Amino acid sequence: MVDVFIAALADILTLQHMLYILFGVVVGLAIGVFPGLGGIAGLSLLIPFLYGMDDISALAMLIGLVAVIPTSDTFASVLMGIPGSSASQATVLDGFPLAKQGQAARALSAAFVSSLFGGLFGAIVLTGFVLIARPLILAFGSAELFMLSIFGLSMVGVLAGRSLTKGLAACGVGLVLGSVGGAPATGEFRMVFELDYLYDGIPLVVVGLGLFAFPEIVDLLRTDASIARTGALGAGWLAGVRDWMRHWFLSLRCAAIGCIVGAIPGLGGSVVDWIAYGHAVQTTKDTERFGKGDIRGVVAPESANNAKEGGGLLPTLLFGIPGSGSMAVFLGGMVLIGIEPGPSMVTTELDVTYSIIWSLAIANVLGAGLCIVLAGPISRLTTIPFPYLAPFMIAVIAFAAFQATRDVADLIALFAIGCFGVMMKRFGWPRAALLIGYVLAPQAETYFYQAVQFYGWGFVTRPGVIIIAALTLVSIWFGVRNRVDDTAPVTASAGSAAMPASPRKPALAYRAPQIAFALLVLGVFALAIWDSLGHTFLGQVFPMSMASVAAFFGLLLLGVLVIGESTHPAIYDQEVERRNAAEVAAGRIYPGILWIATLIGLSALVGFYLAMIAFFVVFLVVRARAGPMTTLVLTAIAAGLVLLLADALSLNFPRGVLQSFVDLPWPLR
Repeated sequence: MVDVFIAALADILTLQHMLYILFGVVVGLAIGVFPGLGGIAGLSLLIPFLYGMDDISALAMLIGLVAVIPTSDTFASVLMGIPGSSASQATVLDGFPLAKQGQAARALSAAFVSSLFGGLFGAIVLTGFVLIARPLILAFGSAELFMLSIFGLSMVGVLAGRSLTKGLAACGVGLVLGSVGGAPATGEFRMVFELDYLYDGIPLVVVGLGLFAFPEIVDLLRTDASIARTGALGAGWLAGVRDWMRHWFLSLRCAAIGCIVGAIPGLGGSVVDWIAYGHAVQTTKDTERFGKGDIRGVVAPESANNAKEGGGLLPTLLFGIPGSGSMAVFLGGMVLIGIEPGPSMVTTELDVTYSIIWSLAIANVLGAGLCIVLAGPISRLTTIPFPYLAPFMIAVIAFAAFQATRDVADLIALFAIGCFGVMMKRFGWPRAALLIGYVLAPQAETYFYQAVQFYGWGFVTRPGVIIIAALTLVSIWFGVRNRVDDTAPVTASAGSAAMPASPRKPALAYRAPQIAFALLVLGVFALAIWDSLGHTFLGQVFPMSMASVAAFFGLLLLGVLVIGESTHPAIYDQEVERRNAAEVAAGRIYPGILWIATLIGLSALVGFYLAMIAFFVVFLVVRARAGPMTTLVLTAIAAGLVLLLADALSLNFPRGVLQSFVDLPWPLR
C-alpha cells in the first residue's frame, strides 16, 4: 500500500497535473469570493471541460476547486458579512464584527491557517480511514442519522442569544420552512398554497442569503461609511497566526468534527460550521465576546468546513453516496470520466483514491497561499464608501439567489425572508437557530420515518441512538449555560437588554413592534398547523408537532413581552438601543429595504439584466451621489461581470412580465 501511496504522489507532482490542480484552485477562488455560489456552481462550471481528459488530471482539477472554496468563501463572510457559502455562515458571527473593528487581517489570517490545517487534517484522516471506514459508515442506520439530526438541533441552545424562548421559537420557524414542499413519507405537498415555486421547498441559498446577507446590507446602508471602521485592513496577520497557535487544540477538535459530520451523507457543509461553532462556545468559560468579534468563532468553523471535504469523500468514494450537493456533482464528474465509486476504490483503483488524497492536500496548500497573497487587494473592498459598494453587493446576492431555480420567484422569496431577517436582527432573535432548524428539518423527518419503518419504536434502544442521545443531552446542558448573543451591547446595564424608560411614552409603546413581530411568528405556526390538518397522519405529524411545540414557546415569549419586567433579557429592540446611543437616526432602516425592493420589482417587470443596469444608474446617482463618469464606469463593470458569469454558467436571467410580449436577444431575455 505504501508503494501505491508514493506512486500516486509521483503522478500528481508532474507539471501537467499540477497545472490542472492550480487551474481548479484559481476557479474555486474566483467562485468562492462571490457569495452564495459555492461548490455546486463551481463544479458544474468545470464539468464540460472533463471530456477527453485523463482520469488523474480531471480529478485533480475537480479536487482543486472543491478544496479551495471553503477557504476563499471566507472573504465574503469576514469582509462583507455575507456568507460566502452554506459552510461559512457561522464565520459571519465573529468574522464580520472583527472586520468592522478594523481587524480584518487578523480574522482572515486566523481563518486561512485554520482552513489549511483543517484541509490537511481531512486529507490525513481520509488516508488513514480509507481502508477501515466501510464498517464504521455502515454502522450508521436511519435511527442513528435521525439522532444526529437531533444533535444538530441541540445547537439551538447555544445560539439562543438573550432568550432561550426566542431561540426555540426561531428554530421552530426554521423547522416549518424546512417542511415546505413534499412530505418524505407520503409525497403530499405541504404549505405550497398552489404556488409552483414552493413545491420543491424554499432553496437553501435563498434562506441563507435572506437571513444573513440581506440584513447586513440594509444595516450598512444606514450610513455612508466603509465596512471597516478604520478604513484599513489592519495589521494583524501575525496576530491571526498566533491566535490559531493559541487555540490549536480547538482547531484540532473542530477539524475532527468536520471529518465526522462530512462523512455522514446529508449533513455536510450546511450544518458542520454551526456544530463546530457550538462546540467552541460549549467548551469555553468566557463566552461574552462570541458574536461580537471572538477569534475562536472564526477558528472553529473554518477548521471544520475544510476538514469536512476529506470526510465527505469517504462515502462518495466508497459507496457512491454523496455527502453534500458539491459531492454529488463531483460524483457525476467521476462517472463522466469512467470511474465507478465503490469497493474497487480501495482495491483495484487504490491508486486513483490516493491521487485524490494527494490532490486534496496540495490544493489546500495552494489555496491558502493564494488567499493570503490576494487578501490585500480583495480586502481593500472594506475601504470603499459603502454606497459605492452596495449596488454590487445587492446585485451579487440577487444573482446568487436565482441560481437556485433561475426564476424571479427566487428574488421574491429572498426579499420576503430578508425582511424577516431584518426584523429578527432588530429584535434580537437568533437567525442561526432558524437556519439550523431549516437545514435539519427535511433529513430529521426523513430519518425519523425510516427509523420507525425499519426498526419500529424500538429504534430508541439501539446502542448508537443511546450514545448520541446522551451526547445531545450534554450538548443541551452546556448550551443553556453558554449561550451566544450576537446582538449589539446594550446600554442599560451590563448583560441586560432592558428597555429604556421614557417620560413621554410608556414602556409598552416601545414593546409594540416586538409584540407585533412575535404575533407574526405565531401566525406562521398557526398557518403550519392549519395546513397540516389537511394531510394524512404521516404527512402531518412532523410539521404539526414541531409547530405546536414552537407555538408554546412563542406564547410564553408573547406573555413576557406584554407583561414582563423591562429588564427581562427577552425584551430587546436594537432601534431603541441605537437611538439612545445616538448612533443612527430612527426610521432609516427602511430606505435600504426599499432599494433592494426596487431591484427585485424591476426584475419582475423587465427582467434581471435590464433591471440591474437601471438600478445601478439610479442608485449611484441618487443614493451615492456619484458623478456621470463614475456612474457609467461602475455600471459598465457590473454589467460586464454579470454577463461574463452568466455566459460561463450558461445562464438565462429571470424574465420579467414585459419580456413575455417582446422577444429580446440574450442577455436581455
